Amino acid sequence: MRLQFAPYVLKFNEPGSTSRGVLTEKITCMLRLFDENNPEQYGIGEAAIFPGLSPEADDRFFYKLMELQANIRLGLKTDLTCFPSLQCGLEQAIRDYSGGCSGVCFESPFTHGASGIRINGLVWMGDYDTMVERIERKLSEGFRCIKLKIGAIDWKKEVDMIRHIRDRYDTDRVEIRVDANGGFDMDCAIPRLKRLADLGVHSIEQPIKAGNPQLMRFLCEISPLPVALDEELIGKFTTTEKEETLDCIRPAYIVLKPSLIGGFSGAQEWIDLAAERGIGWWVTSSLESNIGLNALSQWVATLHNPLPQGLGTGGVFCNNFTSPVYLDQDSLLYNPDITLDRSQLDALDWRE
Repeated sequence: MRLQFAPYVLKFNEPGSTSRGVLTEKITCMLRLFDENNPEQYGIGEAAIFPGLSPEADDRFFYKLMELQANIRLGLKTDLTCFPSLQCGLEQAIRDYSGGCSGVCFESPFTHGASGIRINGLVWMGDYDTMVERIERKLSEGFRCIKLKIGAIDWKKEVDMIRHIRDRYDTDRVEIRVDANGGFDMDCAIPRLKRLADLGVHSIEQPIKAGNPQLMRFLCEISPLPVALDEELIGKFTTTEKEETLDCIRPAYIVLKPSLIGGFSGAQEWIDLAAERGIGWWVTSSLESNIGLNALSQWVATLHNPLPQGLGTGGVFCNNFTSPVYLDQDSLLYNPDITLDRSQLDALDWRE
């Protein structure tokens, strides 16, 4: 077997504001796995590196990628424990290849077009007027769960945004999630959590920065608002580390990003450990292209989680790939009559 890779730069339709700055493009890495005797038949995967978040977003990534390529040619295993995006991309490529190179990594009623996945409508950061406009757009599109990135503008205006939704829709009609991306400090966190709870917010992701487990545990114990861990999961690769994190902090929820926490296998272990402890969860994408989103949505469909998931639609990029996954109101659906366009993939700059 052989493995090739192709770097690819995804370009945003419009600049995307995050807690880590404004993004206009994002690099990713495609992987294709094939038998050298039949190179036209290949399994495709995406190693979705995320600068600033991915543990391997440095020179180590390409050294490990070269090691992986060599070991695949030799039929040897490669330790990808600390390289979650590579783990995730390789799992996708193997599953696609094993499934006949059809783009189906996880077969289910979803891939037959018989079921969908309900998702939240993500409202990107921006100024007050821009965010209110985006909220209105999501509500008009039929989303019943809105996720707001907070921490970028004045706190009072962020409260006004949430009140703007609540004045029109009660908690039975629209669920509101917020993601602070570690933007609160302990001086303001407790009163802000109380205010959000009073506004009927469902939960908050990562209120304070990751790496403060005792403070996070304290917040989880006293918060009137359920707390979800996100960045706190990154870099915890062993079963012991995962167990210690959950047992120490005891969150209400965890947010799973397979590209950042060890692929589908790593995320599944988090799910199993959370279930043993009565901790809820949902899956979130991390700016993958449609290649990664296709595989990610297929995997999520097999999990049968009734909560709205945090999956993207690929619509933020202007140079994305054709995909069978599409959005209908607030649900992702799969068109089995559409397959990944292999000609788009063949045209990439594949390297060995």
